[in-house]
Amino acid sequence: MKKVTLHDKTFALSIPNSEIQRAIDTVAAQISKDMGTEVPVFLVLLNGAFMFAADLLKQIEKPCEVSFIKYASYVGTQSGGSVSELIGLNTNIKGRTVIILEDIIDTGLTVEKLLNDLGIKGPAQIKIATLLYKPDAFKGNYKIDYVGISVPNEFIVGYGLDYDGLGRNFKDIYTLCETC
Repeated sequence: MKKVTLHDKTFALSIPNSEIQRAIDTVAAQISKDMGTEVPVFLVLLNGAFMFAADLLKQIEKPCEVSFIKYASYVGTQSGGSVSELIGLNTNIKGRTVIILEDIIDTGLTVEKLLNDLGIKGPAQIKIATLLYKPDAFKGNYKIDYVGISVPNEFIVGYGLDYDGLGRNFKDIYTLCETC
């Protein structure tokens, strides 16, 4: 599909699945190399990161644990500015390496809150892997260890990302089209 309409907005194809998969392969290879013999805990941020996590974890050919948490910050097409925890961590991470899997880091507020929340649980180290990164929107004060694709500061959907609940299921990524 070259264009999709979700609710009242039209989006144009911007990142095909083949490019997404190449980026995931690169991130998975970097993580596997860096982890050596460690058994990390992958912490998947729901809802958006489920597709990224599924494809990435298939490429990690070593023992690991996977856990899920849910934080929310978006309302419509804008980050709301505040972050709330909806589903918390139920895995013991004390002394462990944690790798946060995020679909997209734009302002960075969600991951910043998560880093603060996880820090008190005593992990050995926390690493961050994101499929998509918006450097022009980033306001965080932390290092992003693994970036799949840097993207412009535009609203996107597909491959786990949604617009008011729709579009997560698309295998490609689409950008909001103002003049379509």
